[in-house]
Amino acid sequence: MWQGLTLCTILTLGGFGLAHLPGLAESGISPLVFALLLGLVVGNLPLACRLSGVAQGGLQFATRWLLRGGIVLFGLSLTVQQILALGPRVLLLDLVVIGSVLVIGYQVGTRLLGMDRETTLLTSVGSAICGAAAILATEAAIRSRPAAASMAVATVVLFGSLAMVIYPLFFPLSGMSEGLFGIYIGATVHEVAQVVAAGNAVGPEALANAVIVKLVRVMMLVPFLLIVGQWWMRSQPSDGACATGKLVIPWFAFGFLAMVGINSVVNLPEALHQALVLAGQLALTMAMAALGFETRLEKLKALGIRPFLLALMLFGLLLLGGGLASQLLMD
Repeated sequence: MWQGLTLCTILTLGGFGLAHLPGLAESGISPLVFALLLGLVVGNLPLACRLSGVAQGGLQFATRWLLRGGIVLFGLSLTVQQILALGPRVLLLDLVVIGSVLVIGYQVGTRLLGMDRETTLLTSVGSAICGAAAILATEAAIRSRPAAASMAVATVVLFGSLAMVIYPLFFPLSGMSEGLFGIYIGATVHEVAQVVAAGNAVGPEALANAVIVKLVRVMMLVPFLLIVGQWWMRSQPSDGACATGKLVIPWFAFGFLAMVGINSVVNLPEALHQALVLAGQLALTMAMAALGFETRLEKLKALGIRPFLLALMLFGLLLLGGGLASQLLMD
């Protein structure tokens, strides 16, 4: 156990170190992604075969329990008051964006591009809800292959980074007010850090609205997990392994809701609040490091370019369709 957790800790520290290097700190790429990349590199070195045996217990603990614990503590980033601040139309906008991206993404990925269901779902979730955190939570709910999750995270990094450049350039051409454009950013950009970077580049009002709308999108992760767990179980082939009828309930989603509730009604000391948030980030980053370590490059190669084609199509849908929806529902 301790060998795997030590390995995850080293990769996590490396991920945080890279994320804070000059030049990389301004990129908006989170330590989770750097930890995944470091894990991917180390996991494909010749010595990884010897490490895998002794580290397996700790790696499984990270991808299972640390992942769920990190999602629970992620709830401390959101309050009910923030959700109510912009009114019910924000909730409707987020539902329209998430529902459209998930349905269109899944249909295009599985039917038009011929992708497997796991990679299609995780790629669509990363674009629709909240990037790497949503991918990790969904991976925990459906227990997908590490390669599928790693590929989905790669698409979030690529197109979320592209969004940080394109959105501020698009603002003068959009005809939207700064506040409305912030809502548009929050409803359509992938990661929380990328939303902050894009909103900050537009202006303070855009940044404030973007963060709130993005956090409402994060909140949508809970009902999504409850629905997708049941749908995934029922849509599996009816063989001996899948015909047990076992109810799939992502209990950590309720923990996430509990943390949102606590954060809304209890004024935690700032030091404690920051410590818990950091603990959640560390737990998620260690889970991402373990996921990267267990991903083999040959399996990534087998997935090919199709996940990126799907993510590109979804990026266009978010950029154009999300802008239209923001104006129709919020203006």
